[in-house]
Order: sequence, then C-alpha cells, then structure tokens
Amino acid sequence: MACLATNDARYCAARHTLTTLRQHGHQAYFAGGCVRDLLLGVVPKDYDVATSARPEQVQALFAKTAAVGAHFGVVLVMHAVEQEADSESVVEIATEVATFRHDGSYSDGRRPDTVQFSSRAEDDVQRRDFTINGMLLDPVQYEASGDAAAATLDLVGGRADLEHGIVRAIGKAEDRFAEDKLRMLRAVRFAARLGFTLEPTTYAAMQRAAAQIHQVSCERVRDELTRILTEGGARRGMEMLDSTGLLQHLLPEAVRLHGVAQPPEFHPEGDVWTHTMLLLQQLPAGCSTTLAWGALLHDIGKPATFRAPDPAIPGDRIRFNGHVEVGVRIAELVLARLRFSNQETAQIVALVKNHMRFGDVMEMRESTRKRFLRLDHFDEHLALHWLDASSCHGDLRLYHYARQQYESMPVEAMRPPLLLRGDDLIAAGYKPGPRFRTMLESAENAQLEGLVHTTAEALAWVQQQFDQAG
Repeated sequence: MACLATNDARYCAARHTLTTLRQHGHQAYFAGGCVRDLLLGVVPKDYDVATSARPEQVQALFAKTAAVGAHFGVVLVMHAVEQEADSESVVEIATEVATFRHDGSYSDGRRPDTVQFSSRAEDDVQRRDFTINGMLLDPVQYEASGDAAAATLDLVGGRADLEHGIVRAIGKAEDRFAEDKLRMLRAVRFAARLGFTLEPTTYAAMQRAAAQIHQVSCERVRDELTRILTEGGARRGMEMLDSTGLLQHLLPEAVRLHGVAQPPEFHPEGDVWTHTMLLLQQLPAGCSTTLAWGALLHDIGKPATFRAPDPAIPGDRIRFNGHVEVGVRIAELVLARLRFSNQETAQIVALVKNHMRFGDVMEMRESTRKRFLRLDHFDEHLALHWLDASSCHGDLRLYHYARQQYESMPVEAMRPPLLLRGDDLIAAGYKPGPRFRTMLESAENAQLEGLVHTTAEALAWVQQQFDQAG
C-alpha cells in the first residue's frame, strides 16, 4: 500500500484504515493526541482512529487485526506500508481503532466495568480525559485544505484551550479522575511538556483526589513519572506534582528536600529542593530514564544526614556526612517500590553512588581513575556531574578534565586484559580464599598504573604484598 500524501508510514496506515471504514458507510476520524499534535505543528508519534463501526465490523473489513480490547471496542489493524514511493522497503504498522462508546462506572479506578457502543462521535469525546485530547480530525479534509484547524471537529472546546495553553478535564474533573486516577499524572505531564497551565477547577480536583493515586499500580505510576522527567519540562512537572499534593503520596522522599539548607559557599542557589529543581530544569527532552532518575535522586540522602554548623567550632559549616551511602539505600527503596528493572536500578543507583567522586578525579591514583572512567555508561555520570555543577557553583573544571580523560583514553588502557587470574595464584601455590579478590585487585591496580607488564611481574608484585602460602 503506497501513500502519496506523506512519507510517514504511521499516517499512511491510519489514513488507509480510516478511508476503508468510510467507504463501507462508517464514520471515522483521527482522534486524541495525534489531533492535538497536528494542531500544534508537531509530528505525532502515532495515529489513533475513532469510528462508529463495531469491533466485529472493523475486523471483518481488514485482513489482519488483533482484538487487544474488543470488550472496550479497541482493535489493532495491521497494514504493510511502503516507506517511500518506488521502494521495496515495507513495514507493518498497527493502527488502534476504537469504537465510539459510553463508559460505565470505573470500580477499579482504571477501566470501565461496562461500555455501551455508540454511533455518535459526540458521545465518544465526552468520555475522554482532557479537552486538548478530545478533538477529532478528518485527514482527507486536512490534506485538501492544508489546514488542520479547519479539518478539526471540536465538541469539547479543545482548540480554545490549546490556543490559551490550558489543560482542562472534559466535563466534571472529579468524574474524569474517579474513572482513572492516572489521569492526574497525565494532566501534569501534558502541562509540563507543553508549557501549559492546569485549569483551576481541574487543579482543585487533583488536590482533592491526590491521596487516591495509591489506587494506581506501581508500574503505571513509574512509567508516567518517567515520562514527566524525560519528555521535557521535568522541573515544572515535579513542581506541579508537589503543589497538587501528588508528590507527597508518590515520592515523599523528594518532598523532604524542601527547606534543607546547604553551605552557601558550595550551593549559593539555596536548599536541596531548589538545587534539584534547577538540575531537572536542564534535563533535555528525550534524555534516558536512568539519567533522569539519577538527577532526581542524586541528593536524596541529604535530609537524613543534615548537620548544622557547630557554633563551638570556628568556621564549621553545614555538612551531610554519609549522604551518598544513605542516598543509595533510599534510592534502592524508591526504585524497588516503583518496580524498576534490575538493570535500570543498577545504573540509577550507580549514578547516586558515584556522583561525588568527581571532586577527587584530578587527585585519584591512576588505577582508581581508570576504574572510575570505565564505569558502565560513564557518559551518564559525566552528564549528571555537568547538571550538578551547573546547578550550583557553576565550576565545570572537573567535568572538562574527566571528559577529556574519558574521551582520550583508549578502552584497552582502561580495561586491559588481566595479567593475573585466580588460576595463576593457585598454580603459584596460593590457596583459594577470601584474600584472592584483594590480591587480584592489587595486581590489577599495579597493571593499570603501569608498574607490571607481564604475568610474572604481576605475580612477583603479589608476592611482595601478601604472605605466600606454603
């Protein structure tokens, strides 16, 4: 199937789905976020279709479908789409097609207990979350006129809210949030990413319902918080979560950053919350999940380790002794609660654990520096340090030094093949035991510092440093 209107394969698949439905007498429109994005001049990530056709009618019209939510009127329609004219490159695209419907009650705070299919688009848009996501668009008219606004069917006032930068719940905000508590986080995400404000009654309803966010699964909360942190506007998102009361229920550890003073000679910007918000403000849209969460949690151990200056000690200052170690433990608890994968947890915790080590990077022994530079995803450690330093004193000398070392040092210099292994120690008469790890680390340090160059030299080094077994 070729699409001459655009080279966007997703658009082509969705448009073909829509025109096929119309050719068989059904109403069909683009719906939801793709309409919002087209009106904003943004290329949508995907295109959804809303239709008067029942799920079984949709499935009868297309050769390949998947009933991912037929009970709710949702069917995936699969199309093979040529990526470019005269190209043999074909991709399979799934378009989500949803039947117009009324929703019944939401006893689980996520999905309707019952749905009633409708033939009216007016009924369907009323069940959606926010006005800016409740508009419909005719792509055929859009292509003919080149004007997305003229091709839009707006039954909820979405265009006006889009023009004025407002996120407003459709109908009664309390009802929309009662139906799906996650919508409160979605409201924050849209407002933060788009630079919009929350409409006052919608905002007030979120404040009243904030405690109910616990009804949402940890996985859904994790994914929505991650989107808030990585789609742009992370600072604004966290501040809205805080002001609505949602943050207290989702990440009380972050709320405790408020009012925790820092030594002004190192942190002229203010308390730990202010520092963290300045750091999040600089997170670029599209940054990795691990960098974003590392940025949020890097100083999470400071409230628990705050120590005021001792007036009996001249020149004493605010200190956070052990805040890294405490921060690691808190981060592990937060990430476990939100059910992050082991791989993501390991990297986020590593960012928290190592973020203060840049302070010693110029004075490190060669072996220590090489071990530091070869941390997994060291580019993220660098990025976090840049964010951290830029959000307080602004001194980037350590960042530039570490980056120069990292980019100029060959991998084989940071991680050369080991000269000495456990089998070598056994062959030399050493008995396996707890000291093996220390002995091997000592030999590797000597190798990284250029003190030994052969297995024999590494073994001799160990013999000088440790008692030899019989």
